[in-house]
Order: sequence, then C-alpha cells, then structure tokens
Amino acid sequence: MADLSKYRNIGIFAHVDAGKTTTTERILKLTGQIHKTGEVHDGESTTDFMEQEAERGITIQSAAVSCFWNDHRLNVIDTPGHVDFTVEVYRSLKVLDGGIGVFCGSGGVEPQSETNWRYANESEVSRLIFVNKLDRMGADFYNVVDQVKNVLGATPLVMVLPIGREDEFVGVVDLLSRKAYVWDDTGLPENYEITDVPADMVDDVEQYREELIETAVEQDDDLMEAYMEGEEPSIEDIKRCIRKGTRDIAFFPTFCGSAFKNKGMQLILDAVVDYLPAPTEVDPQPLMDENGEETGEHAIVSTDETFKALAFKIMDDRFGALTFVRIYSGKLNKGDTILNSFTGKTERVGRMVEMQADDRNELTSAQAGDIIAIVGMKNVQTGHTLCDPKHQVTLEPMVFPTPVISIAVSPKDKGGSEKMGIAIGKMVAEDPSFQVETDEETGETILKGMGELHLDIKVDILKRTYGVDLTVGAPQVAYRETITQAIEDSYTHKKQSGGSGQFGKIDYRIKPGEAGSGFKFNSVVVGGNVPKEFWPAVEKGFASMMENGVLAGFPTLDVEVELFDGGFHAVDSSAIAFEIAAKGAFRQSMPKAGAQLLEPIMNVDVFTPDDHVGDVIGDLNRRRGMIKDQQAGVTGVRIKADVPLSEMFGYIGHLRTITSGRGQFSMEFAQYAPCPTNVADEVIAKVKAEKEAGK
Repeated sequence: MADLSKYRNIGIFAHVDAGKTTTTERILKLTGQIHKTGEVHDGESTTDFMEQEAERGITIQSAAVSCFWNDHRLNVIDTPGHVDFTVEVYRSLKVLDGGIGVFCGSGGVEPQSETNWRYANESEVSRLIFVNKLDRMGADFYNVVDQVKNVLGATPLVMVLPIGREDEFVGVVDLLSRKAYVWDDTGLPENYEITDVPADMVDDVEQYREELIETAVEQDDDLMEAYMEGEEPSIEDIKRCIRKGTRDIAFFPTFCGSAFKNKGMQLILDAVVDYLPAPTEVDPQPLMDENGEETGEHAIVSTDETFKALAFKIMDDRFGALTFVRIYSGKLNKGDTILNSFTGKTERVGRMVEMQADDRNELTSAQAGDIIAIVGMKNVQTGHTLCDPKHQVTLEPMVFPTPVISIAVSPKDKGGSEKMGIAIGKMVAEDPSFQVETDEETGETILKGMGELHLDIKVDILKRTYGVDLTVGAPQVAYRETITQAIEDSYTHKKQSGGSGQFGKIDYRIKPGEAGSGFKFNSVVVGGNVPKEFWPAVEKGFASMMENGVLAGFPTLDVEVELFDGGFHAVDSSAIAFEIAAKGAFRQSMPKAGAQLLEPIMNVDVFTPDDHVGDVIGDLNRRRGMIKDQQAGVTGVRIKADVPLSEMFGYIGHLRTITSGRGQFSMEFAQYAPCPTNVADEVIAKVKAEKEAGK
C-alpha cells in the first residue's frame, strides 16, 4: 500500500479570473500529466471540460486530477470562483487536506476570494498563497500581501520576492536559499537558471528572510530561544517550523509568479510537498449517530481500519455516471460490496477510476487518502457515507444552502418532456444546490438555484448538452411568509350528513418563532378534551399548511403553535377530523396574527474604481440597499451592502455600464427580512392576478 505521508489532497480556489485553472494546467504540465497546456481564454483547459466552462472561461464543476511531484501523489481539485457556484467550493473543502489560494497580482483580494477564504477558514483547511499574474500591468506583490493582512485578517509568510515588475517580471528570489530563479522568454517552465540574488535586492531579501525566520521559529520554543541568542536555525528546522505553522493555520506561506508565463510554478509544487499536510496530519472526520449527533468516534485515516468513504460529487459524463469519493479509512477493491449508510442499500463496485480531468485510469484497488471515482453506482447522492456492510457508520454529511431564485421552464414540444425529465434527474443528482419542482396549477417545471448565472448555465446544459428546446420564464424571487403577533383562537370542524360524521374542536395559541426556528408544535392539553392520539393529527394539519401561506401562497417561516384545549365526539371524532380542523385553523388565524411577506436579502460585495464610487452607491440606494461598509484600496473601493434579491436581477450588466466595465461584484444569501408594504402589496397583487389568469 502507498505511503500516506506522501499524499497531498489539495484544492485551488480564488476569485473568478485570478488564474486558478491556468495554475492547475501548469501544475499538470510540470508533473507530466499533460503535454500541451490548454489556455482558458482559448477554451482548451484540461480541468474546464464542460462545454459551458470552456465557453465562459470560468470553472463550474470541481474537476479532480491526480499527478505526481517529488515522489508525492497530488490529488488536485480546481474549484469555481463565481459566487453562484460556492456549493462546489464548499463541497471540495469538505474532502481536502490543504489548498492554494490564488490571488491576482493587480486585482488583489477581490470579493469572491474573500468568500472562498472564509469558507476555507470555517473548514480549517491549511493553505499556501500564490500571487499570480505578476507580469500584468498594475501588478504589485507587496500590495497584495498587505491586502491579505488587512482585508482577510490573515498572516502571510512571504517565502519569495519577485524580480522585476509587470512586463519586466522575470523570476523570484527564494528567501530560504537566497537564490534567484530566472526564466527566459520562451514560456517553457524548465527554461530557468538559478543565480545569485540581484545586487539591488540584497537588502530587501535579508529583511524579509529575517521576518520569515522570526515568524517560523515561534512554532518551536527551543529554536526561538536559540535564535534570540544569535544562532540561526538550519534550513531543515525552519522548514519543519513552517510546516507546523501552516498545518496549524498560524500563517500562510506566500509565493508569487505568473502561471500563464510558467514562472514560479516549481516553487509552489515544492511548497505543496514541503508544507501542506498529509491526510494523516489533519483532524479525522467525526462519526455521527442516526440523530446527526457526533458519537465521539472518528474515521481514522489508516489502511488498517474498516472501509469508510464520503461521496462528495455525482457527475454524468461521456464515460457514464461517476461517483467521486474521498476514502478516509481502509481499502476498497474492485468487486467489493459496500453499504450506503443513508439508504441502507448495498452496491457492488464494478469499476473504479482515477481521474485526469476529462480522462481516467482504471484501478483495481484504492486506499485511505485516495480521491477516486466509482463508475455506475445507482442510489448514491452527494454527502452519502459508503462503508463496510459489516461495520455500518455515518460520516458528517454535507449541508447545502437553500435556493433563493427560480425560473419556470417548459419544453416546446411533447418529445422534449421525457428528455427534460431524464436530464433534470441527472442534473439534480450532480448539484445539491439545484432543486426542481412542478407547479401544480400551471404544470410548469420550476428550476431553483443560487443565482442568475447558476440557472443560466442549467438552462444552457438542458438546451445544448441534452438537446431540449425550452421556453424560459423570467427569474422569480423565493419570497416567504411569517406572522408578527401572538394570538389565541379556536376552530371547530363539524360535518354531519347521515352516516358517521366528523368532529374536531381545537383551542390553540399561535405566536412568531425565533428566526430560523421553522415550525414548532406543542400540546399542553390536560383532562382529555383532545385525546392524546389526535395530537399528531393536529400537528400534521398545521405543518402541511406551512408550505402555502395565506398572503400569496409562499412557504411560511418560524411559527409556534400550542394546543391547550378543545373538544371531541366519542363517535364522530377521528385523526382526519382533527387534521382538517388544524388546516381550517391555520387559514382562519394567520391573517389575524399579522401575516407578513418576507424577501431574501443578499450580502452584496462590490468593487469599483474610485471615480465611480458615487454612482455605485447611488445605484445601490435606489435598489433599496443598506450600505454597511466602504474600504479604500490601492486600485479602487470595496462597498459592502445588504440588498433585496428582487432588486439585483441584471445587476452585473448595469454595474459594468456605470463603471465603464471595471466594476465587479459577488453576492450571497444573508437572511429573510420583512418586505416594505408597497413591495409586499405589489407581489401579492401579481400572484393573485396570475392565479386569476390561470397562469
């Protein structure tokens, strides 16, 4: 079995266009995985193998690629940078042991890079930093290092200094070895020479080297004491301290270069091997019980343990259905039978493959630490645990955000319906943040997602990948309803028309619940006025009505119901009678309890050049935005605001117009908040009109 200390499971993440995919391409080229590097702007890159990715030049799905460097296996995941696809970033972070945060040398810490960095912090993933595109106009390594400190609140550990600026950038000085790596103009990564530090950089190199050692030796008290007394540690000791500090997320070793020009990439690969943790050096995954609580046991990363793995991605490609899994414990052999602890069903492993982006190597076995794909699994979904049938366990599942935007689609011809149904089934399995339902009144298919681009690409996949000719409706906001007042009320359901009748009387209190608490039911009935066997029916009746609020039929949030009294009939009362009574009570009492419409509010992060700040803030105010923060940077201003989602449709086009194409933004769901009365009236009137028109 392979030596786990020589495994590195890493992700590459950043803002859109910071150069993640190009960085991955160069890693693959250097490690001998591909012979001709594809360029993102030509739509040729290895990890961007979906048609929509190649065309838009952004990475949508996390492609897993295996390669080797210095006798170490690197499993590399290239993650998307666009905020609509953060579910892919989250999903990747779940199975990684380390990462490389790529920042643009001129753009610096951009909105989406901050979001991804926050996710990585929450997942406690060790990272290196690579400041890319130093050959670009306006690129400034030292400025980006300052932004990492001030914007991200992180501690960058500068490992190299750039030689030359912008189009005169030729290489880097490695601070530890005090050697300069200088590339020629051929663009070939192997065409470099190692020379002495340029004379005009000697002072800077010594200053930064001293800071590097001072920070590193803080990880070892004995070394720090010796260093304070004037004894410089060995390179091996410094590297050991850097490795420990990186693993403990005390700091982030920071490199720079130009992935596109193939400058500086070898040092990043060396750093992955030297400083990022092996699978055995990260905290093991907790095991959960049937209630989702931690048992106190863990999936120890070892080949001696029983088999435990997490399915983190489902993908349908030209090779068939692929289930990507991270193996945490044990071994897996071709032909083994494994248990899905979520479904209770077993499946036989027919084929296993190691992925090379859009290519694959057949495997006969895999072990703890591996990221592989299993071909043709039937009942597995993202987040499911796969394990040894004789030792059933459950790993911590993945939790995905609720969609906030929807569109209605319908095929233009009857033949398209069946095709669309099959396609959507596959797409939902692949992307847990993409949900689909059918509008019972109109029969339309409703696609729900995380943002406009997310749904645009889903429609594109239906049209082009699956050949479904669609009619697409306008985007719709996922409104919600709630109540604002506590009331006490009574409702009687009575039906007696020959034969056995129906009777159920309930006295109840309804009050607003805490934000995010959902629906809660409690019964304090004493004396048997509502027999205990009917309480679940009352709860079921109220709960079933929460999906259709009284204002406009939107789901109702955060309501508490307490049943305190009622009445029953020895013959005519039944569970169904009390369920109907609860449904009638909901319709009767919700308007009395101050029913209110809620709208999704988004955290919006806008970057704009200085001379357009006034236009951008004015525009956000017109969109009912609440400005929370402004941060002046070297290249512009970052504005953070809370803005209703309904006001953000088409925003990217408008932002580019008012900033002469230089503005950028990201947004993610923050919370639901009450709609202003005029907006609520408009939404309710629109829903009513659509129902009357039979739309």
